[in-house]
Amino acid sequence: MNVPKNQASLWTTYELQAGDLAGLGFGLGLFYVGDRQGDLDNSFTLSDYLRTDAALFYRRDSFNAALNFRNLFNTDYFRASDGGNLFLFRGEPFTVTASIGWEF
Repeated sequence: MNVPKNQASLWTTYELQAGDLAGLGFGLGLFYVGDRQGDLDNSFTLSDYLRTDAALFYRRDSFNAALNFRNLFNTDYFRASDGGNLFLFRGEPFTVTASIGWEF
């Protein structure tokens, strides 16, 4: 249960290497999860979904800053079930997180 037969993901980034914007980067991720059974009796199926994530980041010397965008298109999906018909766990809606760091 909760295990798809087919699942795939791809994450890629590009960072500018030269010029005034050196260290600025962009990222894009695709996450596909196929149909899967919601319980051990195979009495219902959770449908497949495709989630898109993105990132915008800046790295310079020891400084790092990032904005991460999860579920960019606000896809409505079920990520799992509890093994019965009582609880289905929805995927998170569009979410933005920010981080700043300094390495020393």
